[in-house]
Amino acid sequence: MKLNIALLAGDGIGPEVIDQAVKVCNAIATKFNHEISWRPALTGAAAIDAVGDPYPDETHEICATSDAVLFGAIGHPKYDNDPSAKVRPEQGLLRMRQKLGLFANVRPTFTFPSLIDKSPLKRERIEGTDLVFLRELTGGIYFGKRGREDNGDTAFDTCTYTRKEIQRLAKKGFEMAQKRSKRLCCVDKANVLESSRLWRETVQAMEQDYPDVEVSYEFVDAVAMRLVQWPSEYDVLITENLFGDILTDEASVISGSMGLMPSASIGESISLYEPIHGSYPQAAGKDIANPLATVLSAAMLFDGLELNDEAEAIRIAVNKSLSEGIVTEDLAEGGKAYKTSEVGDWLASHI
Repeated sequence: MKLNIALLAGDGIGPEVIDQAVKVCNAIATKFNHEISWRPALTGAAAIDAVGDPYPDETHEICATSDAVLFGAIGHPKYDNDPSAKVRPEQGLLRMRQKLGLFANVRPTFTFPSLIDKSPLKRERIEGTDLVFLRELTGGIYFGKRGREDNGDTAFDTCTYTRKEIQRLAKKGFEMAQKRSKRLCCVDKANVLESSRLWRETVQAMEQDYPDVEVSYEFVDAVAMRLVQWPSEYDVLITENLFGDILTDEASVISGSMGLMPSASIGESISLYEPIHGSYPQAAGKDIANPLATVLSAAMLFDGLELNDEAEAIRIAVNKSLSEGIVTEDLAEGGKAYKTSEVGDWLASHI
């Protein structure tokens, strides 16, 4: 099969971890007789520096005409530390999600047998955890009306959702739950927020179409607490943009490292795959960043293209590298720490 993959390395450690994912994907292509055409494009701070736009039209065209997008990370301290900056890398990410119609962020959280004791949570709390968040990506407070009043002394951000936006995300959640443990949790703040009440009533109305799925409704603050107490009790969780942004980062520490968790942002016609971590500029260029989240994101990419054997081959290689200690310094804990590039070479060779 011939695959056209848009390659957005981004900023910081993005290019380094993306390079390892490319090595792994090329090994998969050789093993399974595929041909991958990589289509590099600029985004984030790198794009601002080059052309003044964090998501140039040329990048959008490349993404929109590819089979999938593999994405690294964006962000740079010179923008993070300047609250008056008019153009920011994150603006490119939001625009990309909107223009490509990437309305659902899929964030799995699971544990690795060889790393379970490296989690900050006790083994008995997290053993057996295998949950997935579906976070709505193109609505809510990040895209609502915002501004300043009273000579700049009052600021406002508006959270707005339509029933249609909620329905299309919830549909994905119900369908995912049907393929898993048939349990779905809608996370909201319906006791306070009108937008959350719309979320709850919309999902309740959809229950009759999925009689095999057991649906629960929990307030976001309760879920934040239960995620670190009994994460294994959750299966599929759906929620709005801001709540999902916060809860998925909380859930990421269960595995023991943010450098291990992949994600997908899915749309009607194209999907994007990326690690959940940021650009980690302090480590950029040092060849020390953990590439496994990006490599596992590539596995999700193959799953999204219904190439499940290829995806599983990547996951097997990653688990093997973890069990044999072929890891970067964040997971070495006194053992040998391999360089980012060495981990990528090992994974490709193993495949």
